[in-house]
Amino acid sequence: MKQSKIISTLLNNWVAKIFSILIALFIVISVRFLNINDRVVTIPLDVTLPSGYEALSLIPSTVDVVITGDDSIIYLVDPVHIKAYADFSDVSGAGITRVPITLDYDGDIFTADGLTVSARPSSVRILFEEKGL
Repeated sequence: MKQSKIISTLLNNWVAKIFSILIALFIVISVRFLNINDRVVTIPLDVTLPSGYEALSLIPSTVDVVITGDDSIIYLVDPVHIKAYADFSDVSGAGITRVPITLDYDGDIFTADGLTVSARPSSVRILFEEKGL
């Protein structure tokens, strides 16, 4: 008799109970993700140019790095330890060439605390022509 009373208590107003659980999950998830912020820092960009070609467009000297994570941790990251590279050494013809920006950092430090690091923009475009033309 007790078992049927427990089951009937659990099944009584089951729609309201499931709705309450869903609202509680929504609140927990939203509080968890509302605490995630971005920190944008500008660092120097090391650009490797190809031999035999001349750059006709501007060569960027800096790039924005976006550090995403918990607000209490993102400001502990020292941007001096992040290096940005764009390697155009594989250019094989005149025209516009796009290469991705590579970030060099100790990834274990960032991923252990749930941080992500990305470059903005994620790639660089430069117009090249052959030297001597």
